[in-house]
Amino acid sequence: MSEQTRTASGGPTLQEVLLRKGYLGLLLVSALVGIPVSLAAFGFVSLEHELQHWIWESLPDAAGFDSPPWWWPLPALLLAGLLLVPIVTRFPGRGGHIPVDGIGGPPTMPKAVPGVVLAALACLPLGAVLGPEAPLMAMGSGLALLAVSSAKRTSQPQLAPVLGATGSAAAISTIFGSPLVAAVMMIEAAGLGGPRLMALILPCLLASGIGALVFTGFGHWTGLSIGALSLSSEPPAGTPDPGDFLWGIPVAAAVAVLCVAAHTIGELVRTYTSGRPQGPAPTARRTAARTVVCAVAVGACISAYALLTGRSPAEAALSGQITLGALAADPASWSIGALLALALCKAVGWGIALGSLRGGPIFPALLIGAAVGVACAPLPGFGDAPGLAAGLAASAAAVTRLPVTSAVLGAALLGADSVNTMPLLIVSSVTAVVVGEMARSLVRRPAAVPRDGHDRAQAG
Repeated sequence: MSEQTRTASGGPTLQEVLLRKGYLGLLLVSALVGIPVSLAAFGFVSLEHELQHWIWESLPDAAGFDSPPWWWPLPALLLAGLLLVPIVTRFPGRGGHIPVDGIGGPPTMPKAVPGVVLAALACLPLGAVLGPEAPLMAMGSGLALLAVSSAKRTSQPQLAPVLGATGSAAAISTIFGSPLVAAVMMIEAAGLGGPRLMALILPCLLASGIGALVFTGFGHWTGLSIGALSLSSEPPAGTPDPGDFLWGIPVAAAVAVLCVAAHTIGELVRTYTSGRPQGPAPTARRTAARTVVCAVAVGACISAYALLTGRSPAEAALSGQITLGALAADPASWSIGALLALALCKAVGWGIALGSLRGGPIFPALLIGAAVGVACAPLPGFGDAPGLAAGLAASAAAVTRLPVTSAVLGAALLGADSVNTMPLLIVSSVTAVVVGEMARSLVRRPAAVPRDGHDRAQAG
């Protein structure tokens, strides 16, 4: 069968790929790389969480506030913008790629890792509406490439992408709550098939498993938070019924449209701060000033949520991990108005941050989707559990455009209840990907049909 596959496709068989010279050595390197990368990721996540706790809990308490006042995000995000400016204008790699571009791309070179780490520590603890996943992937990729010399990377071009993916998988092996999520994400994002898929999946799985072991072990040993995305408790899920899908599908579609709208804001902001991807970049001074303006605008969105709801601005700030856990544990403590305000204010702040600050795009989207899903839970025949499931899967799929990864991530978060919600997770993921692509085509269509007679490429 394998010989027929090779003859039909013209490529090597699985046996030839796995037993070729150097591949077993690559697996060994992948296993060894998982240890230092996971230790570095543990240090980064622990430091980020300690800084976040100090800025949003200890410091307000020391100032005499029971919780951060509504204006707290404004100076916090102003400081984030000021700290980020020298990194994005002077450091190699400009602090990592802009979040609106997604989490893929070429491997991060080792010389860019310091800028990535500093940019993330400047933004995430101070309230940027972004997650840690993209910086962790970039850091893991760059550290993994340190395992081989630049000369060897040059002589073997296929080595850098595999090692980069391996390091990224190891770094995020537990930040999503399961090493399997990291491996599936790397596989689905790579878009490979056949023996090439197996050649990538083995080192990623190996590094993810070892990274998760080291990461979790250090968390228990030191007593520090490992920052894994998880839900301590969630609404009980019953047997799926027609009402779950009657409302779950339009909820998934609505979440996808909201995420695409926020992503569109991010693309406009990216052009404002950094210029068009294929066009000339603005001056460093202009980029610096516009980055600070955008950071303050993110703070204004967070403050607006606090003013509209009377709740803590910390709920709309940061990556959303803590708020997502609180929402899943006690959805009844949130009014529908507060949930909608959270989704809208966080979506706008997230969109601005996507185009100007540094961090990952996935974590805030999950909270936005969960807020919309739980807000729709009172609909007849629906409920908190299916609303949460549809929102989580749809938001992840809309932002990553990876339906399998999104369903697996939703299942990992919902734990034992994922057995009952898996059909809805899958349908919501597929719905969000399809509706998201339809929404993107509508957003981009006017640019493809110039109305003033200019050249099509110039209009785009």
